Amino acid sequence: MINPFSFKYLFKCQITLLLVFALGVILTLQGCSDKKETREYKIGFSQCVGSDLWRKTMLDEMKTELSLHPGTKLSYADADNSSSKQIEQVKEMISEGVDLLVISPNEALPLTKIVEETYNKGIPVIVIDRKTSSPLYTAYVGAENYQVGKIAGEYLANSLKGSGNVVEVMGLPGSSPAIERDRGFMDALKEHPEIKVTAQFYGDWLGPNTETQLLKNQDKLKNIDAIFAHNDVMATSARKVLKQLNLSNSIKVIGVDALPGNGGGLNLVSNKTLTASVLYPTGGKEAINIAMRILNKESFSKENILQTVVIDSSNVQLMKLQWDRINSQQSDIERQQTLLADQFKVYNSQRLVLNFIVITLVLAVVFGGLAFHALLENRKINKSLELKNAEILNQRNQLIEMSEKAQAATEAKLNFFTNISHEFRTPLTLILSPLEDLLKNEKVKATAGNNLTLIYKNVYRLLRLVNQLMDYRKIEHKQFKLHATANNLIDFVKEILDSFKHSAEKRNIDLRLVVKESPGVVWFDVNILDKVIFNLLSNALKFTSDNGRIYITISKTNNTVNIEVEDNGVGMTNTELEHIFEQFYQSDLNYSRGSGLGLSLSKELILLHQGNIAVSSKKWQGTTFTITLQLGDSHLTEEEKLVQEQQGAMLYDQIKIYTTEHDHAAIKEKDRAFEHIKDQSVLIIEDNQDLLNYLTEKFEADYEVFTASTGTNGLAEAYEKIPDLIITDVVVPGISGKNLTQQLKSDIRTSHIPIILLTAQGSIEQQVNGIQSMADVYITKPFNFEYLQANVENLIKNRVILKEHYTSDISSSGVKKSTNLIDKKFLNDFAGIVEHNLSNEHFSVDDIGKAIGISRVQLYRKVKALLNCSITDYILNRRLKKAKYLLSNEEYSISEITYMVGISSPTYFSTIFKNKYGMTPTEYKKTKNQ
Repeated sequence: MINPFSFKYLFKCQITLLLVFALGVILTLQGCSDKKETREYKIGFSQCVGSDLWRKTMLDEMKTELSLHPGTKLSYADADNSSSKQIEQVKEMISEGVDLLVISPNEALPLTKIVEETYNKGIPVIVIDRKTSSPLYTAYVGAENYQVGKIAGEYLANSLKGSGNVVEVMGLPGSSPAIERDRGFMDALKEHPEIKVTAQFYGDWLGPNTETQLLKNQDKLKNIDAIFAHNDVMATSARKVLKQLNLSNSIKVIGVDALPGNGGGLNLVSNKTLTASVLYPTGGKEAINIAMRILNKESFSKENILQTVVIDSSNVQLMKLQWDRINSQQSDIERQQTLLADQFKVYNSQRLVLNFIVITLVLAVVFGGLAFHALLENRKINKSLELKNAEILNQRNQLIEMSEKAQAATEAKLNFFTNISHEFRTPLTLILSPLEDLLKNEKVKATAGNNLTLIYKNVYRLLRLVNQLMDYRKIEHKQFKLHATANNLIDFVKEILDSFKHSAEKRNIDLRLVVKESPGVVWFDVNILDKVIFNLLSNALKFTSDNGRIYITISKTNNTVNIEVEDNGVGMTNTELEHIFEQFYQSDLNYSRGSGLGLSLSKELILLHQGNIAVSSKKWQGTTFTITLQLGDSHLTEEEKLVQEQQGAMLYDQIKIYTTEHDHAAIKEKDRAFEHIKDQSVLIIEDNQDLLNYLTEKFEADYEVFTASTGTNGLAEAYEKIPDLIITDVVVPGISGKNLTQQLKSDIRTSHIPIILLTAQGSIEQQVNGIQSMADVYITKPFNFEYLQANVENLIKNRVILKEHYTSDISSSGVKKSTNLIDKKFLNDFAGIVEHNLSNEHFSVDDIGKAIGISRVQLYRKVKALLNCSITDYILNRRLKKAKYLLSNEEYSISEITYMVGISSPTYFSTIFKNKYGMTPTEYKKTKNQ
């Protein structure tokens, strides 16, 4: 019997061998066909100088040489004798990513900078024909212009047999070729004093310019024997002017370039238009040769000087024959390259077909084997799938069982939650009833009225939360049944509105009902709709400032009635609007917080009526909630309708639940005319107004109390008042309590102030995080007031001890390490500035403030808080201590010491010294010398 595992192993080995064989065949074919790998390069060539023929000849030489280097591309640009244009062309080539730059500069100085920049970027630069004003280039290729001029001068001297008059036509002013050719020409003529240069003109390398200059100075052309032009173009124009002026044909005209082709120097010498022309090699071939050596990392010479020769009637025919032969060879090379390219395309096509055939055969064998292998694997997979399906079914059953258990556990938790919420109502009732009796007792109310009222408000607030939780639970389990009756909507809303009139009038809020069109009788459940309207009005009062407005508008359309609750309160952002009806959503931006259930519950209650509730709001402009109910009763089922109108919907407790929190206890006005001035001050930051009033009332007997309801306002109060201690809630609108603590502790103006954080965030991690924010004490809610008061007294007492420590002698070397590094740095800087300026009698508080970087008022408060003395007293005390030291240890006179400690009058110095130490400076000095 065959072992299937052995068969499988052999099959995989065969497949592997076939793949290796196919890959070997392909690689062999590829290796036999590929040429020697040649890297592709991109060479940029910017040409500017010379005649059109000269530039064309240079470009042709480059292309001829590049034909021997397949794969190398030439990016060519002609600047047309413009330096600025040539600079832009070079920049464009650099941006294109050329590997090497060949440049024939129009002018030396203007092109120097761009050549240097290219070279410094690591791009090799080959300069042709003329150099720039800097040595920062890779290689130079060109003839020696000085040698060209000198050869021309020597040839002319020999032709004139040592005597005669010569006119020189030079190139572009300031260009290095023109300067060097002129210098070489003049140096050659120095050895022949009988030859005179009667005139020099600038033809700018151009024929028309040359003709203009010569015709303008034609009187200087009489009696001349020869003309030397710096290129063949200007030399040809010179000959043309001579013929035009009917001057002797015997005048010799010598040019420079000796280029081949029509209009070139070779033809001009051949047809006797020019007497001779000095060969000036273009250097195109040599430049490409050197460029390839540079790119291939081969050795090369930086300075490459090309040789020159004079072409005249004696050798011109030979030069023409050589050039024609070169052109013929170039044509043959180009034709052979074209044939090779065609053959290579045919070969590539054949190789592609062969590769395709080999790969197809191999794949056919491989796929056949894979199909057989797949058949074997499929049987195994089917068995494995059967086992996995059984396992999945088992897991699904387990998940269903676990889900049912989790649902049952959740249901049990919610039932417990609902039951415990229901049980809260009994103790709340037992609290409310005795509490109302106490509030009716005038004697008790006179002594503890504010505290009882605070308890009364928060009991009703807790009762409202319990009711909302129970209603929410009923809606979740669809136990909230609608019992709609036909009612007068206007009377219903007006009755609810009257419940809030008292709270609105106390805050001067314009609360009114606006009826645009009476809807008549509307079907709704009075015990449900009143919860919604109560909640919307309660929120409107909560978020509307004093002297604001709240309008309830009732309007009617064809089939619906709209109830709009509009206020001009703080409004909401777009982010808040997106989540406002979500369960348990609480905005971090609002100035008052709730349970996060009210609006979510309101929406569900309106949906029970087959209605809708929507909201629109703009931050700091106001909010409008719109309730839409359907007219008639066709949208209600028979079970949801009650024939008899319900009574007693507006219960006293229901009204109290929503209106009590808006009743503010009367704050007794204190007669501050005879109030004792407090030594210390406390800043309390809390967004809950009741808690803020409670803490204010408790602390104002012993401290001057400042208050703020937001973190932003609290920060501003801290900077302005510089209190002795700050108590802040962690979660407050604006800046959180932790961020506020970090800012105050990091600011030199307030870093010394102790800070207590109050919060409902009571986990260990949250407490550690609070202390890490540099708070001095972290107290969780609910807190014991006596514990809070003890912490306040302890922190302020420690701050007083610290003041006395620093006031004793801040400059003493025995100063203990401050518990606050920022305070220590401030005191060290303050003491150092004072000590440094003790001898300056004009030294003032403003000078210290400028040196430290805080205002005069903040400096006074900071020093007072840390040292418990004024800045003036401190400076005077330090001056007297220094004077005391000088009297004891130095041999200065009383007057000298007076000025050394910054006091302008010796008499005044004696007076204050005696007041401080009980004797005059003279008496003190005598006691020390005895």
